[in-house]
Amino acid sequence: MRLPVLALFVAAVWLGGCSGPSPVTTAPDGTPLKGWQRPYSIDGQTYTPLLDHRGFSEEGLASWYGKDFHGRKTSNGEIYDMYAMTAAHKTLPLGIFVRVENQRNGRCEVVRVNDRGPFVEGRIIDLSYTAANRLGVVGPGTAPVRITALGYESTDRSGQTHYTLPDSVLHGPFTVQVGAFTVQQNALRLCQELKKQYGVADWREAQVNGQRFYRVRSGLYSSLDEAEQARIRLRSEGFAQSFVVAVD
Repeated sequence: MRLPVLALFVAAVWLGGCSGPSPVTTAPDGTPLKGWQRPYSIDGQTYTPLLDHRGFSEEGLASWYGKDFHGRKTSNGEIYDMYAMTAAHKTLPLGIFVRVENQRNGRCEVVRVNDRGPFVEGRIIDLSYTAANRLGVVGPGTAPVRITALGYESTDRSGQTHYTLPDSVLHGPFTVQVGAFTVQQNALRLCQELKKQYGVADWREAQVNGQRFYRVRSGLYSSLDEAEQARIRLRSEGFAQSFVVAVD
């Protein structure tokens, strides 16, 4: 479900109506909030945009939107281009870049958040057509993904692109999630194998859309770079769905 910018603006104004509390107009440091930074309500659900993306990561379903919205305004006032690498998210700061990893096929892409949505239960990000196509989401329509906030893009004197990464993302501890199973015994078996090879492995139980999963993780690393190297090694050894996670 996608809604036009006007609907988001009207929703934000509605929240500050005379029958309710005063609208949030400033950040904690006193800086005035822009329209798209203020709380808004869609279908009776109130969303409060994050003012700080540090350490943000999320797992869930990704969807995509294409030609029906091509040429329309996005929530930050830009014109939506279905061929650009962009995405919509309900609460992340507009303008930041996020890494999106398709947990089915291991594909990974970086997109810029410039819109709000998707307002469908269980979906966490709406990808542009091109982003969805590169990630293999266009055909099935949705896919389980993990998104990690990278920060704002900058370019150095040599023309190299960098993202402003917060310390909470750069420094661990981190581990690598190798797989997720619906049968606990399968998770235990893999966990034992990984312990023999890498010394450290465990499993965690989680509920996703009402279904129980047993997630197997391997290794413990003090930096993101170390964890990324471990992820690459694990993938080369046949664990194609591996990805880095911060230790709780």
